[in-house]
Amino acid sequence: MAVYTDVTDDALAAFLTDYDIGSMVAFRGIAEGVENSNFSLRTTAGDFILTLYEKRVDPADLPWFLGLMEHLAQRGVVCPQPVRGRDGSALRHLAGKHAAITTFLPGVWPRRVRQSHCGPVGVALARLHLAGADYPAGRANALGPASWAPLLDKCRAGADSVQSGLVSQLDAALAAILARWPTGLPTGHIHADLFPDNVFFLDDTLSGLIDFYFASTDLLAYDIAICLNAWCFEADFSFNVTKSRAVLAGYQTVRPLSAGEQAALPVLCQGAAIRFLLTRLFDWLNTPPGALVTRKDPLEYLRRLRFHLSAADGRAYGL
Repeated sequence: MAVYTDVTDDALAAFLTDYDIGSMVAFRGIAEGVENSNFSLRTTAGDFILTLYEKRVDPADLPWFLGLMEHLAQRGVVCPQPVRGRDGSALRHLAGKHAAITTFLPGVWPRRVRQSHCGPVGVALARLHLAGADYPAGRANALGPASWAPLLDKCRAGADSVQSGLVSQLDAALAAILARWPTGLPTGHIHADLFPDNVFFLDDTLSGLIDFYFASTDLLAYDIAICLNAWCFEADFSFNVTKSRAVLAGYQTVRPLSAGEQAALPVLCQGAAIRFLLTRLFDWLNTPPGALVTRKDPLEYLRRLRFHLSAADGRAYGL
């Protein structure tokens, strides 16, 4: 979450007349995250989240994202629900951008990940995968392996200013990852961004999942690899295999991994690391001046990538 686009009080008041959610009581930008402009909205009817979709989101994909959230909720996954206007539409325009209001989920995301968080995250991810199985539409992963080389090319001119020799390191790693990228593994709808700030807890109980705007149809085990990168490294970037084992064990109580998925886990984790390294690098080099957004250090994912490149097999992850 972030704020790139300002919304005036008058524009918001006019926007809310299309809904049956009362009038504005409080409104503020949310600086966390990097993708869309997000605002906490309180009206006389309750609390909501207003999202303005920025340049990385293809407007043609928005009905798919919003429909997936409704589909998952109908099957027991706790996630925000699009609020439809009086005309039945959940998608509108505000301040020159596509925009939507969603319901507010209570809870807080874990600033310090504990092992006790990791098992429930694995369970929730597996339940999401199963719940999405009968969502009929598919969406290609716009930030999947085919996008990584072009994204690196967009960063070449400035990457070595972030760290000397970074381009050559990424070229070598990406070539090795793409050469070994698996095919034929189980696919389905994935969250693709299940970081700690997208998972809420109440009294140590997982209370909901948010931010489905990277969701796509891809390898299910790749979604697990994203979680291992996001949840299982310590502040010094050492890998916590106990947390990884908890994520994987929780996941497999709901959906056991195939032998092929287990064997592919190291390269899937490498791919997840380089994907977030590249998007963070691009944002680091291209975030507009003055944007209310917290830039994220791409080199944190270089350290993760080095661990995954050294992993011989699934035992490195607690399998």
